[in-house]
Amino acid sequence: MSKQNGLGWTTLNVDDAAGTARDIRTDVTNLNWTMPRGVQDITGIDKSAIERLLLLADFSGDMNGVFDPGSNLAHAVLKTVSSTSVARTVGIVISAQTLNNECLITDYQLTRAQSGEFTWQAPFSLQDGTVPTWS
Repeated sequence: MSKQNGLGWTTLNVDDAAGTARDIRTDVTNLNWTMPRGVQDITGIDKSAIERLLLLADFSGDMNGVFDPGSNLAHAVLKTVSSTSVARTVGIVISAQTLNNECLITDYQLTRAQSGEFTWQAPFSLQDGTVPTWS
């Protein structure tokens, strides 16, 4: 198998407040996510190095983009974050690798920079307790 870059993104869908998946790739300039596992320190006083157990899995990240008020695009999807309390599926597909998670989008931050740029950021976190798994 050959190494690949992140160009030519296949899918970045985010549910709107009604639960309809919307393709917001054209408005997203960068995206990051993490899938950490908790750890418990179980080191006894008889050890000379740390001993740990793996705990719960998690998923969280941030989407960043350029403001676009078009129908069913990022602003239409995210503008209801402050007024609705719904989980949203975040669907990522790159190079035939799929990662779907039920998330809470906790903020929709808009920034108008001094240079005139109008951008947004939206942090998200796992909502439903399902272990994040690539398929």
